[in-house]
Amino acid sequence: MDRFDLYWLGILIGLAAPALFGWAYIEQFHLWNALKAFHFETNAILSKLCIVAVFPDMAMLFLFYALDTWKLAKGVMLGALPYVIAAIMFSV
Repeated sequence: MDRFDLYWLGILIGLAAPALFGWAYIEQFHLWNALKAFHFETNAILSKLCIVAVFPDMAMLFLFYALDTWKLAKGVMLGALPYVIAAIMFSV
């Protein structure tokens, strides 16, 4: 597992996982029509969607910490940071 312990790999995982999870969440619960009706203008919806999308990153973070891949875990945390900042910005 040491060969995968890279910052850049963690950052890529941290950026891609929330986007994929958010898309899957929208598809699973058929939220496209609701989001189109609001024209993505409701900041509360976008804030909650960003928070829900970060859940897989937090699960991977705990997994990578348990596997002692510290650089990979730090990269995932850094990759999740833009989504957390976006959620805070949308909630204000």
